[in-house]
Amino acid sequence: MSSNLVVMRKIVQQLRFEASINRVKVSQAAAELQQFCIQNALHDPLLTGVSSSTNPFRPQKVCSFL
Repeated sequence: MSSNLVVMRKIVQQLRFEASINRVKVSQAAAELQQFCIQNALHDPLLTGVSSSTNPFRPQKVCSFL
């Protein structure tokens, strides 16, 4: 009986915590995310590419002597 009461109190405490969280509308969050992406697009290597001199995954040059 007492363990059931403890479980119920934890559930109520969790629900009170979740109810106190400030919510943001999805439209506002999407607008902020879009703004962030636009502001940081110049620094995104997937959009701008990586220069061959700083690319650690470039093919290694093979040195051969004839």
